[in-house]
Amino acid sequence: MSAYIARRILLMIPTLLGILFVSFVVVQFAPGGPVERVIAQLSGADTGGSSRISGGGDFAQRAPGQVGAGGDAINSKYRGAQGLDPDFIKKLEAQFGFDKPAPERFALMVWNFARFDFGKSYFRDVSVIQLIKEKLPVSISLGIWLTLITYLISIPLGIRKAVKDGTRFDTWTSAVIIIGFAIPGFLFAILLIILFAGGSFFNLFPLRGLTSDGWWQFPWYWKIIDYFWHLTLPLLSMGLSAFATMTLLTKNSFLDEIRKQYVMTARAKGCSEGQVLYGHIFRNAMLIVIAGFPGAFIHAFFSGSLLIETIFSLDGLGLLSFESVLNRDYPVVFGTLYIFSLVGLVVNLISDLTYMWIDPRIDFEAREV
Repeated sequence: MSAYIARRILLMIPTLLGILFVSFVVVQFAPGGPVERVIAQLSGADTGGSSRISGGGDFAQRAPGQVGAGGDAINSKYRGAQGLDPDFIKKLEAQFGFDKPAPERFALMVWNFARFDFGKSYFRDVSVIQLIKEKLPVSISLGIWLTLITYLISIPLGIRKAVKDGTRFDTWTSAVIIIGFAIPGFLFAILLIILFAGGSFFNLFPLRGLTSDGWWQFPWYWKIIDYFWHLTLPLLSMGLSAFATMTLLTKNSFLDEIRKQYVMTARAKGCSEGQVLYGHIFRNAMLIVIAGFPGAFIHAFFSGSLLIETIFSLDGLGLLSFESVLNRDYPVVFGTLYIFSLVGLVVNLISDLTYMWIDPRIDFEAREV
C-alpha cells in the first residue's frame, strides 16, 4: 500500500508540470494580455472584462505624461500602443514580468509554485492566496451542502427505485428525474427567482450573498436560519442534475447486484428481503457510489456553476476563475489552476484508497503501472 501511494504521489509531479506547461503555452498564443488591457484602459477602448477590475495600477494614473513627443506613433508589438512612450511600455512589461523570455518566466513560475508562492494579482492589490481565501466560504458552502443533500436524497430514492423496478412508483419517479436532468440549472434558477424571489409572484428568498446585513449581530439560531435561507435557491438550482445522476447511478448499481447469483443463494437460504438487501447487496452495490464521494465533493466544491453564482450574486471560486481569465490576470489564473489540479489529483488518490477500504478484494498495488 505504501509503495502504491508513494508512486502515485511521485506521478503527480510530472502531471502538474504538464498541466502548467500546456496552459502556459496556450497563454503565450492567446490574443490580448495584461499589457494590452492597461493600454486599452488608457486609450478608453476597453469594453471587455477588464472594466470589472480596479484600474491598471499606478501606470494608469501616469499615462498622460507618458505620451511621446508630439504624440508621434511608435512601432510596438502591442495593439493600441501608438503614441505611448516606449519606456512606458517597457515599464509595463517589467511590472507584469514580460521583460523576461518565456522559458525563464515558466521556470520561475514552477519554482514559486513549488513553494506555494503564487504572487499577487495584476489588477488587485492582494495576493492570490488571499483572493482564494476570500472566495472559499461560498465554494465550501455550496460544495458541502450540495454533496450531502444529493447523497442523502439520491441513495434512498435509488435503492427504492431498484427494489420497485418496473412499478408505477419507478415509472413516475423516473419521469420526474429525467425532466429535472433535462432542465438547465441556470434556467431553473431563473424560474425559482420568478416564483419565489420577488420576480413576479412571491418574495420569500434573498438574491444576494450568503448572509443578510448585520448577520454577526443575530442570535446563533437565527444565524443558522439566515444562512440556509440564502442557500436554498442556489442549492436547488445546482442540485437538479446532480440529484438525477446520483439517483440513477444508485438504482442501476443495485439492479446489477440484485440479479447476481449470490443474491439468489441468500434468498434460498431463507434470508428476509431486508437481510438480502442490506446484509448482502448494499455493500457491493454502494461501492461505486460511496467511493465516488470525494470526487463528487471536490467537483461541487470547485466547479460550482458560474451562471448560478452570477444569478444569485455569490462571489465564489468559479466566478473568480472566470473573471481572471477574462481580465488576463495570469497569477490568479495559474494559481487557481495549480491548486485545483493538485487537489483533483489528491482526491483521485483518495477515491482509489476508498475503493480499497470498502472492498479489500481490490488491490491497485498489484496492478502494473
